[in-house]
Amino acid sequence: MSLDTHAIEAGGDWAENVAPYSVTFSNSNLRLVDEYSLKELFARYGDTLWEEGRHKYNVTFFIGELDELLLGRRFSTFDQDVLDDLVGKLRARGNSNATINRKMAALSKLLRKAYKMGDIHSLPEFRRQKERAGRIRFLEIEEEKRLFEAVRAKSEDAWRLSVFLVDTGCRLGEALGLTWNDVLGGRASFWITKSARSRTVPLTQRAQDVVKIERNGHSGPFAMIRAAQFRAMWNEAKAEVGLGDDTQVVPHVLRHTCASRLVQGGIDMRRVQMWLGHQTLQMTMRYAHLATSDLDPCVDVLELKFGGR
Repeated sequence: MSLDTHAIEAGGDWAENVAPYSVTFSNSNLRLVDEYSLKELFARYGDTLWEEGRHKYNVTFFIGELDELLLGRRFSTFDQDVLDDLVGKLRARGNSNATINRKMAALSKLLRKAYKMGDIHSLPEFRRQKERAGRIRFLEIEEEKRLFEAVRAKSEDAWRLSVFLVDTGCRLGEALGLTWNDVLGGRASFWITKSARSRTVPLTQRAQDVVKIERNGHSGPFAMIRAAQFRAMWNEAKAEVGLGDDTQVVPHVLRHTCASRLVQGGIDMRRVQMWLGHQTLQMTMRYAHLATSDLDPCVDVLELKFGGR
């Protein structure tokens, strides 16, 4: 394609002395801008950015949901308006700020990789949503007893799993992924974790008892249970014992219960962090308010030194 442009008549001798020129564009200099959907970018870079495991499973769901909200739109730039619209739609779906932050973290990581590789040509500013420190729900001993009895009436395997979850504080997916070699010598090793960090914890006596079963061709002590199946029985059981309206009494409450009991029992926060497999101590500090006995010596100091005022 050729474009000939002659001197612009600007008046005077200057215009007469300007020589005509031409600009030629060849097809080799033209570059079509590719467009990709979020699902296409995840298919390209997902295996590079995330290791196999529970976290990648969650990220797959997050990216799929965001792609759905975008109606599968393909793009070469991802501007701020698109991002803000996504956040608004997630909030309209009832997502908390903490949940939105997790989904945005996955999106940011994917888009930064695509930008680095030249697949998209602009990035928005990701602003972290302010998270409120909500009340942590945990089970009292009597609540655990009633709930576990109702679960056991439905399934012995679901009861065994419940006991193991509350005494180890592991996540549901971590327990379901255990193999027989992971529960040896009175300890349990969790290899597939949310933080991608393996950990090993000693087992209580009743946790040891619930994993001592016949293998019957199963790959692990809880391999005969599916997560959806367990949650369904859990919901039925909690409704039967009068906890049906408590939205916080989900299987994950057993992890909170374990952590709360450790802190209330005087275990220091660093050890609780290691037990739960938290990436940062800040995550564990959510339970710090339960360590009320740690403050008792403060009263003694105040009474001793300043009690006569």
